[in-house]
Amino acid sequence: MMRRTFHRAPEAERRQELIAATLDCISELGLKGATVREITARAGVTAGLVRHYFETKDQLIAAAYRSLIASLTEKAENLTGDPESRLRDFIVINLTEPVANSRSLSLWAAFISQVGSDPVLAAVHREGYLAFRDSLEGLIADFRVLRGLTADPGICRAQAIAINGLMDGLWLEGCLAGDLFADGELIRIATGSVEALLGLSLQGAG
Repeated sequence: MMRRTFHRAPEAERRQELIAATLDCISELGLKGATVREITARAGVTAGLVRHYFETKDQLIAAAYRSLIASLTEKAENLTGDPESRLRDFIVINLTEPVANSRSLSLWAAFISQVGSDPVLAAVHREGYLAFRDSLEGLIADFRVLRGLTADPGICRAQAIAINGLMDGLWLEGCLAGDLFADGELIRIATGSVEALLGLSLQGAG
C-alpha cells in the first residue's frame, strides 16, 4: 500500500489528492474497504481535513466517481488532429492503458454495483455517460462532415450509442482476459466494427 507524503498544497490540489487516495483504496479494497481511516492514511492527512472538504464519506465517494468518469471524457475531448485521426485515437485510447487495465476494471465494478441502489451515484453515472456520449457524437459529426456527409443529429446520436456500447464490450473483454487476444487485436476489431457502423472507412487505421 502506497501512502502519500503530506505537504502543504492549494485547496484544489488537496481535495484532488483525497479523491486520488479514495480511488486507490476502492480499486484495491472495494467500497466497503475504503474507510475514512484508510483514505486518510494513504493521503497522509487527518480525518478533520477530509471533513473540511466533504461533509460525509458518501460525498467523497461520489466525488471520486465523478472524477473517474470525467478523466475519460477529458481524454475524448482533448484529442487533437483531423477528425479521422481523432476518431481513430478515440478507439485506441479506450482499449489500451491506462483506460483498459485491472485497476480500471476494479473501480468500474465497485461503482457500478452501487449505481442501481444509490441515487447520487446513479446521477453521477448518468451525467458522465451523457458527457462521454456527447463527446463521441462530436467526433462522429466532424468525421461525417470530413467525408462530405451531413452531421445529422439523429444519425450521430444513434451511431454514438452503438459505438459506445461496442467499445464498452471490448473494453470489458480486454480487462477481464487480455491475454486471450493478440497485440492490437481488439483495436483492429473495434476499428472494423466502427467502420461498419458508420458505413465509412477509417483510411489511416492501422
